[in-house]
Amino acid sequence: MNNRMGESALIKLRAEKDFWAGFLYVLLAAAFLWFGRDLKVGAAARMGPGYFPLTLGWILGAFGVVSIARSFLSDGPPVGNVAWKKLAIITAAVLVFGFLVDTAGLLFALPALVILSALASEQSVYDFKGLLVLIGLTVFCIIVFVKALGVPMPILGSWFEGLAPLSWLR
Repeated sequence: MNNRMGESALIKLRAEKDFWAGFLYVLLAAAFLWFGRDLKVGAAARMGPGYFPLTLGWILGAFGVVSIARSFLSDGPPVGNVAWKKLAIITAAVLVFGFLVDTAGLLFALPALVILSALASEQSVYDFKGLLVLIGLTVFCIIVFVKALGVPMPILGSWFEGLAPLSWLR
């Protein structure tokens, strides 16, 4: 057998970033599919609680498989240093959002998520324009997700129960 033929039969990882990104997508897809496995899916017109995890799981899985395949077909840069501090800040911001969404409500949880996440970037600027964008984003999310789509998220959480003038925000 020719030595060149043996070399061409080997599969070589050429884009390390694509491979690990794809691996992460497949891992997340498996988690969505696993945790949503017992939930009722429903139909596109009348979605059940399992519809989103199932759909997201398959989409993430497809992206992951494509990314992994691409990592063997095209050249790419290697994985560099992991920015652990930035990763920790963003993870903490998501955890704070998860805690605040039920207790303080979306009105406070979403701005907390955005402000804390922005701390991970050296390019973040806290100014009046940024404040207006944050307020607009919060109002937009409340209107679209809570009011229009009926996502069961409190606008004001349990910390504000019993405040009569604010009852219209629920």
